[in-house]
Amino acid sequence: MRRWASCLARVLVPHRPRHYSAPAPSKLPPDPFALLAPQLAELRQSLLSLLDSGHPRLGEITRYYFLHPSKQIRPIIVLLFSRATNGLGRHWEHKLWEAQTNGAGGCADELDWPLTRPDILNDWNPSKPTSTSSFDSSLFALRPRAPHRPSPPHRQAHRTTNEPKLYDPEYILPTQKRLAQIVEMMHTASLLHDDVIDESTLRRGQPSAPAAFGSKFSILAGNFVLGRASAALSRLGDAEVTDLIASILSNLVEGEILQTRAVETGGEAKPTEALGEHSKIQDAWNIYLQKTYLKTASLMAKGARAAVTLGGCKEGDIWREIAYAYGRNLGIAFQLVDDILDYDSAAAALGKPGGADLQLGLTTGPALYAWEEHPDMGALISRKFEGPGDVEKARDLVARSSALQRTRELAQNYADKAKEVLEQLPESDAKSALEALADRVIRRKS
Repeated sequence: MRRWASCLARVLVPHRPRHYSAPAPSKLPPDPFALLAPQLAELRQSLLSLLDSGHPRLGEITRYYFLHPSKQIRPIIVLLFSRATNGLGRHWEHKLWEAQTNGAGGCADELDWPLTRPDILNDWNPSKPTSTSSFDSSLFALRPRAPHRPSPPHRQAHRTTNEPKLYDPEYILPTQKRLAQIVEMMHTASLLHDDVIDESTLRRGQPSAPAAFGSKFSILAGNFVLGRASAALSRLGDAEVTDLIASILSNLVEGEILQTRAVETGGEAKPTEALGEHSKIQDAWNIYLQKTYLKTASLMAKGARAAVTLGGCKEGDIWREIAYAYGRNLGIAFQLVDDILDYDSAAAALGKPGGADLQLGLTTGPALYAWEEHPDMGALISRKFEGPGDVEKARDLVARSSALQRTRELAQNYADKAKEVLEQLPESDAKSALEALADRVIRRKS
């Protein structure tokens, strides 16, 4: 099996003496959820205000998944990387100036203001009556030109010492906080759509949105959340971040399509009959890992990179590469564990139907490892477990193999690689929490 982790070239950066005094080492690493508890509570509350609509039913549906507890791992990654790297980027001073200067576009209140006249957007949000508007049937009137934003101060000369220095190990820019909300909105929108596609009846221990509101409203609600997330994204004022986050939408769709691909085909250019069993399994692993990146790891990797970019890191700053590599490896580890739990846990523990992957005809890591040990699994995979007794036989083959243990070992390898790339970050509680988060991903039971 070709393991994608080996494709990540390890990048080195010249030695830079650090000015920030690292905290004294402690016996236990900080709990990432406890470390960010106040920020997460604040973000969740203010996020709900972004989702209100002039149509009460739509507002109810879009809030539905946000009101039930989630793992929040995606916003946690964004917030931790913000704290772990703010001050290290070459453009940090400019980003900080934007956050502290009224009218510069980076203050918290300004992130709610539209870039276009509200009466042109016609996107009414009852929670934001001063910055949104609904359709007005009166004649459209011209308005005077709005004042220009203040000009940034002249950039200081490049640092005479190549020394990175954390600004404040607890400080997070308003734009980074909003980014954390945006990635959670995109994730939740994908769940609304996934639960329709998969005909899922349970989510987070509660009836799924399609079960509670119907498929049509669930699809519309997912689209609405993506619309609000896109508007919020545009107001962050960073073209590269917009490019990164927008590409996640394409990745999610491509991953969903790839998931439907017949595993045994081996690609259009290679006829199935010409492939040996080993080649088929290798091709199936490549498809599976690519799908895993597109559907799960992409959001974590690009969200982390976007957070560091908003902190003033640009091309040539190693911190962006570290953030992306961490999120990519952690995301794949997260999904591998998820696929183990689908075989190994009951619905009550998962908060969603157990054994759903086989019922949907999906081939995941445990099934692929079982195929390596039991060739009979290949025929089940080929017909997507649709034959009589296929699901039960597949579960039995997985149970009689070392598939679950090998999948967990692969997940551990990706988690270890995620921690390894953090070594070049300055010491901080946020860095330690990122390491602890990788360990928690492997240990999780739901």
